[in-house]
Amino acid sequence: MRVIVTGGDGYLGWPQAMYLSKRGYEVCVVDNFSRRLWDLECGTESLIPICSLQDRLAAWRETTGKSIRIAVGDLTDYPFISGVVRDFKPDAIVHYGEQRSAPFSMIDRRHSVLTQVNNLVGTLNAVYAIREHVPECHLVKLGTMGEYGTPNIDIEEGFIEITHNGRIDTLPYPKQPGSFYHLSKVHDSHNIQFACKIWGIRATDLNQGVVYGVDTDETTLDERLATRFDYDGIWGTVLNRFCIEAAIGHPLTVHGKGGQTRGYLNIRDTMRCIEIAIEKPAKAGGYRVFNQFTEQFSVAQLADLIQAAAKHQGRNVEIQHIADPRVEAEVHYYNARHTKLIDLGLKPRLLSETLIDSIFDKVEHYKHRVKNDRIDALVNWRHTSNAVGYGSMSSAPEAEEVEAKPKARISRAR
Repeated sequence: MRVIVTGGDGYLGWPQAMYLSKRGYEVCVVDNFSRRLWDLECGTESLIPICSLQDRLAAWRETTGKSIRIAVGDLTDYPFISGVVRDFKPDAIVHYGEQRSAPFSMIDRRHSVLTQVNNLVGTLNAVYAIREHVPECHLVKLGTMGEYGTPNIDIEEGFIEITHNGRIDTLPYPKQPGSFYHLSKVHDSHNIQFACKIWGIRATDLNQGVVYGVDTDETTLDERLATRFDYDGIWGTVLNRFCIEAAIGHPLTVHGKGGQTRGYLNIRDTMRCIEIAIEKPAKAGGYRVFNQFTEQFSVAQLADLIQAAAKHQGRNVEIQHIADPRVEAEVHYYNARHTKLIDLGLKPRLLSETLIDSIFDKVEHYKHRVKNDRIDALVNWRHTSNAVGYGSMSSAPEAEEVEAKPKARISRAR
């Protein structure tokens, strides 16, 4: 099968491209390197050094003898993505290519607008390109469990049966997103479902939990194939932050009461979930939703796990509660269904002390690269403007700059 991976230079997109390539898929990576640019803007960087995409592709070819194609350009440029889809003729598009940070989307007006324009227009362009050139192509879109929020009832997988005034219907599960980023994912879901309904295209919406881990069978083949490890207050996950804090002897900073509960999954399970969705696509006109996670933890539970793992390694780490920069319930009911992928063959890898130890080992090796002033929460939901970079990002010019749009181009790495 032929698969386009948008955002194929990213934390999940790059390992996914290698994972599929190794298994015989013909892969084309699409990216415009905006994630690397945003690191420069925010004064952040991956704890683990990462190579350029071109060097990664060369290392992949040298290591495995396999090639991954590359198309450099912006998904919001329709002639670009339309041309890539027309020329490559994918059987599936794995859509990672979106701005994926809630804090980034809450920095100020400019960043919330950037997030929604980038995510909504890019997704719509991909949908239109499928309709125009490859109507049988299966769109596999990475959503987020954050679309649902924290309702006081069980979270179903995408849809819920409602009885109202004696009548019954199955409707999309109500959404209560917690940031402008999460809102963009909700709008994506509505747009894709509508496109499936009116045009008969097929799509799988994967509402993914928080992903942890950096090693896959492919990334460990060569250090040049490594993927990102984000720990900072804009791009990092709470688990990564706790591991960094434990490594440098800093208290584990729990935001608020620590009852915020979410779904989590191993990076290797993410790779497999995508493969399952590709292998068993939705039917023509079908829009389906899978909740993509394997376990649920509260922030306080994660802190306890990291503290225990640190103690096992001879480190005494304190837990410190600090003010929550987000506007969210700090203690709440949370029970989300996640059976559909397991029914299709997923065999989950569960978070364990052994895995945490392996993350600790990675962090210990690179802790000299930690930027201490980037660890704390850098964005407050209650502020309309946050100074986040080494200069105030909110002081950037409001005027839109006109950039030359690249033409569609697919090439093999040289």
